[in-house]
Amino acid sequence: MNTQLPEQMQTEHTPPGVPYYLPGVPVEVENRARRGPSTAVLILGVSIVILLLIGFVAFTVWLAQTQATTIAAVRDILIIILALESCIFGVVILLLLLMMIRLVNMLEFEIKPILEKTNETVSTLRGTTNFVSENVVRPAIRTRAQVAGLGQALKTLFGNPRKNIK
Repeated sequence: MNTQLPEQMQTEHTPPGVPYYLPGVPVEVENRARRGPSTAVLILGVSIVILLLIGFVAFTVWLAQTQATTIAAVRDILIIILALESCIFGVVILLLLLMMIRLVNMLEFEIKPILEKTNETVSTLRGTTNFVSENVVRPAIRTRAQVAGLGQALKTLFGNPRKNIK
């Protein structure tokens, strides 16, 4: 039984690198569709927006010539809407300012002490490491070195005791 995948199978008639596909085996087709809208859709959308803008300007000019009082009322309504929007933006900016103040307080009074204690702990750990290194590890290393040297000196003077016993 052939254990090769259909993509790995080659025939005599296919050049190297070109996969051989078995009939009835589903084949994944590479999706080469572009992502996003096509150029025609973009042109259509932009032209519709331009036409709507031109129509709005023409309607406003016609309304100003024929219905001046209506334009004044629409203007007043738009001024009121802009004033309300400014009030809403002011409230949002105040909320953002309060959130920034809370963030600064949290950084100053909660995170800064944690970082200071962490630095103290690290410096204590560094001191402990130096103390252990100076008072435990170095003497142990010196002692081990002296014992090894003494053993080597005895071997040199008296030879290997295992070889001396015969």
